Amino acid sequence: MDDLARIRLPGIELALWRRDLPAPLAEALATLDPAGYPDGRVLARPPDLATAIGSLIAPSALAGTAAGRLLAADIEALAQRFAALFAAAAVDIRLEALGHDACWKFHRDHVPARLVTTYAGPGTEWVLPAHGASALDDQKDYTGPMERLAAGEVALFRGCQPGHDHGIVHRSPPVAGTGITRLFLCLNLPSPASPGLWRV
Repeated sequence: MDDLARIRLPGIELALWRRDLPAPLAEALATLDPAGYPDGRVLARPPDLATAIGSLIAPSALAGTAAGRLLAADIEALAQRFAALFAAAAVDIRLEALGHDACWKFHRDHVPARLVTTYAGPGTEWVLPAHGASALDDQKDYTGPMERLAAGEVALFRGCQPGHDHGIVHRSPPVAGTGITRLFLCLNLPSPASPGLWRV
């Protein structure tokens, strides 16, 4: 996880943490009916993250299970690290069960920074900067080199700020019609699009 701090170095637009999910969590998600996946969004201050994340898990089939506790602990650890890296007063946490094509178009994020990981299903796809313009132009016709995060791997992106075209070009993998449901986590800094601040 410490390697995610490289995102703060000049010229770095993407930091990757190559890792495997804990086996009990991966196995539980693989056998769970995706209808039981947690799905929700909260904006929480670092001291409140554990409780806020627990509220996302509570309505799901993972509530009260060892796998649910592993998932909650992992999300909290990532959110705490994200908050520390950017001195954030709060973290916008979006945990989604996606059985449709979400952000399937190649794009750059118009945010200062974003952390993503996929707990089940195919992970975020991205291209190296040398191929970014081609992916943006060709979209579904793009046939150039492409990378994909494995389940559990973490990517921390620098976004595209006004006035420049930096930022890693990426997309959500198209899954519509495949029967696949992704369990996807996205962490953002607070913005006007964030929900209201979590209150204990």
